[in-house]
Amino acid sequence: MPTTSRAFLRRRGAAVALAATVLLAPFAQSAAAAESAAAPSSSAAAPSTDPATTVATIEARTARAVARSLADPAWQDRVEKAALASETVRLAPLADRADDEAAARTLAPRLHRAERRLAEAKGLDADTPPLLNLRLAADSMRAALADGRAPLVAAAPADETARTVPAYDSRGRTHTLNVRSVPERPVYIVDVDATRALAAGMDVLREELTAQGLGGAAARVADNAPTAQGGFWTTRITSVRLSDNKEPWVKGSSEIYTLVTGFGHDGKVRVDPVEMPYLDDEDHTYYPNQVLVNWSYYKYNLADAVMMEEDGGTNYHDLAQALATALLTITDQGMYIPLVNALLDAIPTDWWTDDPDYVDSWYTLAQGDRGTLNGAAGNGTMGVEPYFVDAL
Repeated sequence: MPTTSRAFLRRRGAAVALAATVLLAPFAQSAAAAESAAAPSSSAAAPSTDPATTVATIEARTARAVARSLADPAWQDRVEKAALASETVRLAPLADRADDEAAARTLAPRLHRAERRLAEAKGLDADTPPLLNLRLAADSMRAALADGRAPLVAAAPADETARTVPAYDSRGRTHTLNVRSVPERPVYIVDVDATRALAAGMDVLREELTAQGLGGAAARVADNAPTAQGGFWTTRITSVRLSDNKEPWVKGSSEIYTLVTGFGHDGKVRVDPVEMPYLDDEDHTYYPNQVLVNWSYYKYNLADAVMMEEDGGTNYHDLAQALATALLTITDQGMYIPLVNALLDAIPTDWWTDDPDYVDSWYTLAQGDRGTLNGAAGNGTMGVEPYFVDAL
């Protein structure tokens, strides 16, 4: 999935220069941390203030546990059939259904504990559906897996600059793989289902932003009601295209969302999250006809849009808190103030290791805008048009 390059991030100035420094930290440190995190342990993952690191730790430990479980031939056969039949396999439900495999019965409780820690790390509700997936890393591996070649199991590295990734076999041994060269041996990847995580995360983000006074119906005022009853003007996306991200084979798909910001009728900054689940591939033009901005929410005829990528490590509760802390200090001065930089600077710098990734931003969108708009970072383009939504 598309993400911005380090050059795009550097353009954001001093705050993002610090973030880029974090992104470019030596791989040796992250590799050592990942290897340590993958060591067998019966205790819960060590607490971390960095959600991406916590999620990476959970994924790494799960990958090693799954690898060891494949020593059971019956369970290995079940996993293989599931991986060949579907692009992604939900691990916990698969283990729950495997009543006859001893390895699955042992693995299942560990998976459920990992799911609870994962939901907590991402700031999601405890009843969030299982998020840990297993998938075959590349289609080119399908033939070797079907022919019975023993697979390895790995977790995608949190550090995007990593050149290698540890993978594990059923005897617990570690194999070092080059992330830029697809292995011939089958490799299962354990990671977070970004689609389900984003859907659950957007619900949390909307609830938290509304509770903090940054969105929701409470920001509407009575004098706007007649417009809402007769319909309202929006900006609709007619097309969208993002640049090549050149991500390695070990990284799976991720999800795009956009944070639309402006001043509500109460004079406070509001943030409206917009999911964009169709944005699967880079260098491909999509034609979603999706509403991006509902202008009835805003006081001024200008708004900003910041496009982000969910790769697994976002804590949506913390994201909402960080946005509220920064944006509630910005007051209406009787004129529009661009909010892109304030929004990006609100994100803690230690999150810029991988998640959430900044993709691009569009400043000062207006209700009458029509045509193709280039993103400020040069990583994306959007075709937009005014669109009136009639009341029923």
